Amino acid sequence: MTASTSAQTTVIPILAALSFSHMLNDMIQSLLPAIYPLLHQNYNLSFTQIGIITLTYQLTASLLQPMVGLITDRRPQPYSLPFGMACTLLGLLVLAYATSFTTILIGAAMVGTGSSVFHPESSRMARMAAGGKHGFAQSFFQIGGNAGTAIGPLLAAFIIVPHGQESIAWFSLAALLAILVLSRIGSWYKKNHLVAARKTAKTPPPLPFAKPVVMRSLAILMLLVFSKYVYMTSVTSYYIFYLIDKFALDAQSAQLHLFLFLGAIAVGTFAGGPIGDKIGRKYVIWFSILGVLPFTLMLPYADLFWTEILSVIIGIIMASAFSAIVVYAQELVPGRTGMVSGLFFGFAFGVAGIGAAVLGVVADHYGIGTVYHVVSYMPVLGIFTIFLPNLRSTAKGA
Repeated sequence: MTASTSAQTTVIPILAALSFSHMLNDMIQSLLPAIYPLLHQNYNLSFTQIGIITLTYQLTASLLQPMVGLITDRRPQPYSLPFGMACTLLGLLVLAYATSFTTILIGAAMVGTGSSVFHPESSRMARMAAGGKHGFAQSFFQIGGNAGTAIGPLLAAFIIVPHGQESIAWFSLAALLAILVLSRIGSWYKKNHLVAARKTAKTPPPLPFAKPVVMRSLAILMLLVFSKYVYMTSVTSYYIFYLIDKFALDAQSAQLHLFLFLGAIAVGTFAGGPIGDKIGRKYVIWFSILGVLPFTLMLPYADLFWTEILSVIIGIIMASAFSAIVVYAQELVPGRTGMVSGLFFGFAFGVAGIGAAVLGVVADHYGIGTVYHVVSYMPVLGIFTIFLPNLRSTAKGA
């Protein structure tokens, strides 16, 4: 397949390989919060220390992702993805055999470094394989990640919790498989897109709006990501503890409830991109951020049955935004796909890390239930979507 042909055709095998790799990558990443109860018990950690673990992982990823994206925009690297996954593999082995809080932080930082390479580069390649269906491609890519995030806690419940911390090392086989798949994707990129990518790096296309409009729009999108990921990190980091504390569930049962929420996120993610391709990404963002507000406000007052129902509704609605936000941002700054993807993935990770640390302090001082009262108001920030320009016509021509 030539570069021109692949630019016009949606390359499903590459999207499937990227989505599969994303599943393996995010499955590995989701093991970290899933084993928090185990680490909490083994090392007598406070909620603040648990928040610091998340902060270390998320900040490593968030600070490096825009830098990786910017570097590879200017100097494309076909085989950067296998290198990033190798960092993740080493991080897993460190976590499996960690004997102190400091070593846990080192392992978390290495997994974060792997993520910092994976997300901007794989998002770039998903756009190259999109054939113009950018929302669909981004959702296809994202669905793998969300599926992996949902599977990770389930595997932790049935493998790591019964067999202990050293069983984390078994997941290095998943990282090794991902390295093999990503190496094949790197070969496809080198053969079909590397020359064109180097030309784009030298002369990027013009902006669709005046620079002040683009900068304001990017700032609004980041504010919306902030609202989404502060809420999301409250669930991924502390939902298990909330269910144990409020409803007296055991750790395995609580992790199964977390699996329901993460599975709902996978469903919402897959829907958001294609709908955005058809009706415009701005409308998807409106519905996803502001539309979830009534349900987040109800959650802290719900019994166990309605907590399950509301968590699924929240997961589906809230997840539909991110693919639309990322593609919207890519279309605001054409030719800088890696930098934009790295900026938004990195900002999301950073917000999640800082949010986890702050919410851990809130949980230690005021109780875990207070966390969900505080974050229930975050979707109010979705009102700022009104200031985004409509990119529907631009998207069709992209």
